[in-house]
Amino acid sequence: MADIRLVDVSIRDGNQCLWSATGLRTRHVVQVAPLLERVGFHALDYISSTFMGIAARMHQEDPWERIRLTRAAAPTTHLQFIGTGFRFISWEESHQELMQLVYDRLVEHGISRFIVLDPMHDTEAMRRTAAMVRRAGAAEVMGALTFTLSPVHDDGFYAGIAKVIAADPNFDRAYVKDPTGMLHPERARTLLPAVKAALAGKPLELHSHCTIGLSPITYPHTPELGVDVLHVACGPLSNGSSLPDAQRVVANLRELGHRVDIDDGALALAADFFRGLAAAEGLPVGVPQDYDAAFLRHQVAGGVLTTTRRQLREVGLEDRFEAVLEEVPRVRAELGYPIMVTPFPQMVCTQALYNVVGADRYEHVPDELIRYVLARFGRPTAPVDPDVHDRILGRPRARELAAEPPPPDVGELRRRFPGVPDEELILRATMPGDQVDAMVAAGPAVTHYNPALAPVLGLLEQLARRPALSSLELDRDGLRLRLRRHPPDPAEEAHAV
Repeated sequence: MADIRLVDVSIRDGNQCLWSATGLRTRHVVQVAPLLERVGFHALDYISSTFMGIAARMHQEDPWERIRLTRAAAPTTHLQFIGTGFRFISWEESHQELMQLVYDRLVEHGISRFIVLDPMHDTEAMRRTAAMVRRAGAAEVMGALTFTLSPVHDDGFYAGIAKVIAADPNFDRAYVKDPTGMLHPERARTLLPAVKAALAGKPLELHSHCTIGLSPITYPHTPELGVDVLHVACGPLSNGSSLPDAQRVVANLRELGHRVDIDDGALALAADFFRGLAAAEGLPVGVPQDYDAAFLRHQVAGGVLTTTRRQLREVGLEDRFEAVLEEVPRVRAELGYPIMVTPFPQMVCTQALYNVVGADRYEHVPDELIRYVLARFGRPTAPVDPDVHDRILGRPRARELAAEPPPPDVGELRRRFPGVPDEELILRATMPGDQVDAMVAAGPAVTHYNPALAPVLGLLEQLARRPALSSLELDRDGLRLRLRRHPPDPAEEAHAV
């Protein structure tokens, strides 16, 4: 029997999968962080550069402030950052000096655990990033083995990457990241022991999504296969396309005799908080998924499928949807089997759509796919088909993109944005200036949130938008509320009893 630890993904990955990455704001995170701290999670899958950009762009909240506040609210639990090492917020390549500054500032503000994920499994790129993160002072560095199905990605492929991680002192551990939820128990029985043996004693974690209902079945069997840590989500932020429910995983592991040392009461309270938040804000609740065998063929998640169908409908070609899905595996093979996680599913599906509706395959190619073939996202796992490679790079647009200037270094950025703090400099280097201006103008984020008050606060917001309404009286269930827009004297100011 094994001692199993847990990593909670609710704040980042659960929020991304089920709430479009926008459901949680600083006030929500700060309120739930002490509960998550009490649970006893090994780490919280907390943030990525994409989430930092969303905080500023969508909510006008300073992501650096959010990290500091969360660190204060959960001082002993690792806060985790996941990144590729070559970009920050934008999908444009960032200068390595800027990336080092990013890691330095993240550690300074409270991020202690980093996941190094190279989208092409370029081990040299992974090692460079791990060295940068360690130089910044990270307490824990983990290498990602991103699972997918293809003729290239067999057990030996992943064991080879694990050997590189095992030999590099800048890596403390590794995890199998299954973003599309395709790791079934039979494959786990060969893959996980092979990876564990190659790690030579370094811990192994598993992060597997519930997209087609496999991970809740696979998880209970993984401790006997060498997994030390499982990634889970809380309450309504579990299931669906997110990760397995923490309470159910714990119950299943204990039923099989494994030990999971967590505070069950605190876990229940955290799940209840997220349930109350979902109800108050009208956010969806994750539900168990049905098995879909077709997904193993095209490996395209639901959001991308929905977007592709909508695009076809807009041009009156929705009847070609199945043809596009048939084209997806062919395009993916021609591109060297990229793993179908953002941004690669979007690239593959867009090209498949162009190939189906166009007069000739690869007649039209989006800029991002040209950059892919130019290795701007890293070296492809398998070679791009030579004919496709030549056709894509032989066009004038490819020559223009190949001649793009290198990304600016930190010195150039300081000259471009004189006098701003490093944290703001990083945002201005990677985001539109007006979005950063709006964030700065908004000031400090609200830090208190009580889901039970959401209906009252929503009512007040609606009243504020109706200047013709001068007064309101509400008497319901023991709450008496009297509001006046312009009280004649202090005795009649708005109050609640």
